[in-house]
Amino acid sequence: MTGLTHLDAEGRVHMVDVGNKAVSVRRATAHGQIRCLPETLNLVRENRAPKGAVITTAELAGIMAAKKTHDLIPLCHPLPLSNVSITIEMDDALPGFKVSAETRTSGQTGVEMEALTAVSVSCLTLYDMLKAVDRGMVIEAIRLTAKSGGRSGDWTAPDDAS
Repeated sequence: MTGLTHLDAEGRVHMVDVGNKAVSVRRATAHGQIRCLPETLNLVRENRAPKGAVITTAELAGIMAAKKTHDLIPLCHPLPLSNVSITIEMDDALPGFKVSAETRTSGQTGVEMEALTAVSVSCLTLYDMLKAVDRGMVIEAIRLTAKSGGRSGDWTAPDDAS
């Protein structure tokens, strides 16, 4: 079972012991999107969405979710996040919303799961706030786009990955 850090030599699940790892500055970015009808996008643009401030609420939900990642993903360590930022942009070409998250900490383990959780919950919140007018929305392409820090160093997703 080599390579799978959450499994021991006998294949049993365990939380990775990061106690002996060096503290370093860790950063991760993730992206995702939600496609919707052009009419749905226009409702948000014109501040006529049924539940109010859609983008602000979804950005706040993403920040809150990043802080709770360890409560949602069983083997994640609780982390003292130094920064979480979410950006949601309307995209007429999609049509829909592009969601980006950046997470940072100084610690012994990375913040990739926190960035992915932030994007996922932001997209789910957009869906929740707009489902009354567009139940056919599609959440897609959620992925890690970059990480830095730690023993494994820096990594950036290839441009052609979707």
